[in-house]
Amino acid sequence: MSLGDEPGSGGYGGTGQTRTRLPDGPTDPRRSGRTSSRSLITVVGVVVLLIAAIAFANRGDGKSAAGTGAENKPKTSTTAASGDNPVESTSNGIPTGFPHTPEGAQSAAANYAVALGSADMFNASRRHGIVDTVYAPDVAAARRSSLDSAYSSEKFLTNIGLTKDGTAPSGQTFISRVVPVGTKTTSTETNTATVEVWYTSLFGLSGESSTNPVSESWYTTTYELSWIDSDWKVTDFQQKDGPVPVGRDQKASTADDMTKAVEEYGGFTYAR
Repeated sequence: MSLGDEPGSGGYGGTGQTRTRLPDGPTDPRRSGRTSSRSLITVVGVVVLLIAAIAFANRGDGKSAAGTGAENKPKTSTTAASGDNPVESTSNGIPTGFPHTPEGAQSAAANYAVALGSADMFNASRRHGIVDTVYAPDVAAARRSSLDSAYSSEKFLTNIGLTKDGTAPSGQTFISRVVPVGTKTTSTETNTATVEVWYTSLFGLSGESSTNPVSESWYTTTYELSWIDSDWKVTDFQQKDGPVPVGRDQKASTADDMTKAVEEYGGFTYAR
């Protein structure tokens, strides 16, 4: 499923060592020198590559490290955290009170994406709380009405495997979770901002008899935000597919493993 706002749509490596058994019997002394040379060349090559990788990772912008003040302060970017403290208040379980900054708008958009893509959107009372928290007051009423119509559609609920009251069938677990990968501000004014959130979405039913197993999708949603009552609120949005990474050759987990993971691993709040 895409963003919950609109319904529809190798294991970890060990640390053990490898032990190699040499062949029994005498070896040809003429081969030992060549083997040593190859080993030495291999080791030197690895060291050179490692040094080059470290130098690349630590390269600067060509300015001297000497000096004090702002010139030595690390530069933030679209992939680095701003260092600002996360918000301390919530409303209906959603973080609120974001800073009146571009970074604050990004954090708001990411957290709102998580709420709008959650399984709580399939429960009427929790959905209303999310909509009232996330959207601007003059937009929330209209959104609440359209979302109630969409999420109460018996045909839609049947198609995704839920009962008519929006719950999972007995013995199955409904999963709808958005995981932001990154955000960026594409435009900003004094009291408005446009923020893109790139995320992956998990959606489906885990259980042995599920006809809609949990699958992964990738989307980017562009949020239009306004500064209202000392917080960022959504006034409009647009969604598109991708960017979608190349899938790894990994075996899908069992329904039991997926259910356990969702029950044991909680979601996150996000801050720039």
